[in-house]
Amino acid sequence: MKRIGLDVGSTTIKCVVTDESGNILFSDYKRHLSKISEMTFELLNTICEKIPDSEMIISVSGSAGMGMAEDLSIPFIQEVYATKTAVSRLLPDTDTVIELGGEDAKILFLSGGLEVRMNGTCAGGTGAFIDQMASLMNVTPTKLNELSKQHEKVYTIASRCGVFAKSDIQPLINQGARKEDIAASIFYAVVNQTIAGLAQGREIKGNILYLGGPLTFMSGLREAFDDVLKCKGLCPENSLYFVAMGAAMSPSGKPFNVRELAETTAVYSSSGGYKSCPPLFSSKEDYDAFKKRHNHDSDNIGYIDKPAGEMYLGIDAGSTTVKAVLCDKNGNILKSSYSSNNGNSVPIVKAFLEEMYAEYPDINIVSSAVTGYGEDIIRNAFHIDNGVVETIAHYTAAEKFRKDVDFIIDIGGQDIKCFKIRNGAIDNIFLNEACSSGCGSFLQTFAAALGYSIADFSKEGLFADRPVDLGSRCTVFMNSSVKQAQKDGASVEDISAGLSISIVKNAVYKVIRAASADDLGKHIVVQGGTFHNDAVLRAFEQELGRDVTRPTIAGIMGAFGAALAVRDLHLERSSLLSPDALQSFTHSAKPVTCNLCTNHCSLTVNSFDGGRKFISGNRCSRPLGKERVENPDLMHYKYKKLRALQG
Repeated sequence: MKRIGLDVGSTTIKCVVTDESGNILFSDYKRHLSKISEMTFELLNTICEKIPDSEMIISVSGSAGMGMAEDLSIPFIQEVYATKTAVSRLLPDTDTVIELGGEDAKILFLSGGLEVRMNGTCAGGTGAFIDQMASLMNVTPTKLNELSKQHEKVYTIASRCGVFAKSDIQPLINQGARKEDIAASIFYAVVNQTIAGLAQGREIKGNILYLGGPLTFMSGLREAFDDVLKCKGLCPENSLYFVAMGAAMSPSGKPFNVRELAETTAVYSSSGGYKSCPPLFSSKEDYDAFKKRHNHDSDNIGYIDKPAGEMYLGIDAGSTTVKAVLCDKNGNILKSSYSSNNGNSVPIVKAFLEEMYAEYPDINIVSSAVTGYGEDIIRNAFHIDNGVVETIAHYTAAEKFRKDVDFIIDIGGQDIKCFKIRNGAIDNIFLNEACSSGCGSFLQTFAAALGYSIADFSKEGLFADRPVDLGSRCTVFMNSSVKQAQKDGASVEDISAGLSISIVKNAVYKVIRAASADDLGKHIVVQGGTFHNDAVLRAFEQELGRDVTRPTIAGIMGAFGAALAVRDLHLERSSLLSPDALQSFTHSAKPVTCNLCTNHCSLTVNSFDGGRKFISGNRCSRPLGKERVENPDLMHYKYKKLRALQG
C-alpha cells in the first residue's frame, strides 16, 4: 500500500507519496500562510487526482501538525524521529544533521548515540529570521542569496533575534554599507547563532547533512556554514522532504480513504479555543464617530499651495522610512513626503530635493534640519544646516497641535519613544531598549507572513468579533501564540485586531511600565506611522480609557518638528545643495578595514561629488584624519592615586 507523509512546519507544508519500495511518486512544498487545513485539503485533493489508489497509509509530522493530527486521529510522528528515520535509511553514513526551518533549528548528532539540540524560545537563525532581514533590506530572500555571493567583507551582526540584528543592520544601511556585504553578514550571523546556540561547544565534524528550506534554497548560507565549519556539507536531493519521508516510512502509519480524509480536512476547524479581547468597534456607526472625532485633531494645521517667503525644510531619516516637510514660518505645510528608505536614505532625499526644485525653482530655503537614525550621513551629503535631537523634534511638532500636551508617544518602525512634559519642558523619556515587538515592523512582519499588505492587514481587524488576546510578548513568543490561536479557530481578522492590541500593551506595560492611565497624562499626542493604523489608535484609547490626539500628519511629525525647530536659528540663507549641485551629485560607499591601530575598525567610506567623504564605523578619531589622542592609563593612575593616599 502506498504511503503519504505530511510535514506541517511553522511556515510551510511538505508532502510526499511513496510506493511500497520507498520511491517517491509525488512531492509538493508550499507556504501555508497559516491556512493549514485549506492547504492540506488541496494537497490531498491533488494526490487523489494524480494517484488513483483510494486508500493509503498516512502519517503527519512537523511543529504545526500535532493539533490537526490529534483532531483527525492521524498518527503523529515527532519530527526529530522522522528526520532520523529518513537519514538512517537514505544516508546512513551521516554524522551530523543541521536542519533549519521557518522558525525551528535543529542539530542532530548521530555518531556515538543520538543527541538532539533544538532552539527553544528564540527563532534567531531560522528562515523567519532571514525573511525578516530580507524585508528590512527591501529584497526577496532569493535576491539576498544572490547578493551574498558578491560580498567583499563580513560585518559582525547579532542573530539571537531579529530585534538585535536590526540594531546592527540598520546603522550599516543608513551609513551606506554595501547590500552585498550585509547579505553575507546575515548568513554568517545565522551560522554563528546555530553553532553557538545549539552545538554549545560540541564539535561538528564528519559527514554533515544540510536539511530544511533555508539551506536548500540558499547556496550562500551553505557556503557560510562550510566556511565556518571548515568542511563541505551535503545538501541532498529532496532535502526539503526528509521529515515528510521519515513520516511516510514510519511503521505507525494508518490506512485512510484519501478522498474522504480530504473532504473532512476541508471543513475541519480546531476543537480548541482561545482567550479573546473585547472588539475594537461594535458597529460601523461607532467607527464613523471615531473617525470624525480624530479628523478634528488637526484643525489648527494649515496648508499652502505655493512658497510664502522664507521656507524651512525638515527631514526625518528614520529606521525604515524617510520623511520630509517643507513649511513657512507659521508652520503651514507646502510639501511633504513619506517613503520607505529602501535600505539607503540618500537617494530618497535626493529625489525629494530634485522634485522640490522642479516644482518651485525660485523657492527661498532659509534653513534646513535633519533628525533620526540617518542624521549624520544626510547632513553631510546634502549640506543640511543643522541636526535636531529626535525628542526635541517630536515635542516641537506635538506642541503645534496641542499647547497643553503633557505626554507624547511615538511608535515608529522599530522604536518607541515616549516623553513626559512638565512646565513646557521634557521631564522624562522612555525608549524601547531591546525589543521591537510593539513597533510598526512587528505588525508589518506578521502582515507579510499572512500574505497581506500592512494597510489591508490593519483594516481586517477593525470589526473583528473576538480579537485574540496575545498579551505583551516578544516577537518570538508571539509567533507561537498566533499559530496556536489559528489552530484554535482564530480568523485573520481576530489576529489582526489582537496584534494591534498587543502593540499597545507592549508600549504601555513594557516600555512605559505604567501602572495606570494617569501615569501617562491627560493631554496625550500620539505620533508615528503606526498610529495611522486606526486599530492601534482605538486599542490605545481603550487601554487608557481616554481620548488622545492624533494629527493627520502623525507619520511625518519628526520632519515637521525639525522644520519648526530650525526656524528659530534665524539663518539668512541655507547651505543646502543648490539645484545645480544636485545635478552633479554622486554617492558611493566602500567598506574599508582601518589598520591605523589595533582596533581594526570596519569602516564605511561614503564618497560624494567633489571629493567629499563621510566615514562611519570608527571608534577613534584617526580614520578621520585627526591626530591620535592618547587615552590616560587608568590602571597606572589608580595605582599612583592609591599609593599617594597611603603616604
